[in-house]
Amino acid sequence: MKRFTVMAAGFIFAALFAVSASAQTGAQSAAGQKIAVINTAAFDDAKDGIKKYTTALSALENEMKPLSTEIDGLVARYNTLGSDIKRLQDQAAKGGAGSVPIDTTAAQKKVEEYQALELTIKRKQEDGKRKVELRQPQILGPVLQDIGKAMDEFAKQKGLSMILDISKDQTGLILTIDAAKVDITREFITFYNARPSGTASTAVPQ
Repeated sequence: MKRFTVMAAGFIFAALFAVSASAQTGAQSAAGQKIAVINTAAFDDAKDGIKKYTTALSALENEMKPLSTEIDGLVARYNTLGSDIKRLQDQAAKGGAGSVPIDTTAAQKKVEEYQALELTIKRKQEDGKRKVELRQPQILGPVLQDIGKAMDEFAKQKGLSMILDISKDQTGLILTIDAAKVDITREFITFYNARPSGTASTAVPQ
């Protein structure tokens, strides 16, 4: 199911973690700012991640599973046909006396089915992508919004001016500091999982 949920990584936490705690005033100097880093990629860990988030991901995965299974079956058939067609092509290329004659009618049917399957697989993959794009914000949205609120609350409690998402650092700039000393990932996950279960709804709207 990762093929369906991987697209979530691009936008899920994009706007959540440039957190500015209201307790921090503009009068503070840059040197007085307290900054931490977090690895949001750890949130979807089935064992040690954010429980409400992993539950929502599982709900999305289960909803997409029938289509995923159907596509897997079509791809398996497509690959089998491809191998059969390649074998027939090799057989035809050898030719000569004593070679086994090819049933051209059956071979043509395989080619036609192969071509039709290619179009069907492509269409179903596109349908699946559109469905994920529709359902992902519906299923994950409430939890993600709640995580954002919790992050702001956490930042205020800890006196943090900013929390940087280390999983999104493509420049390596965050690594120029000792991230281990300011990494709040595990602390925040524990903080969030301890919140009341009703904080964010995990209902799946239809």
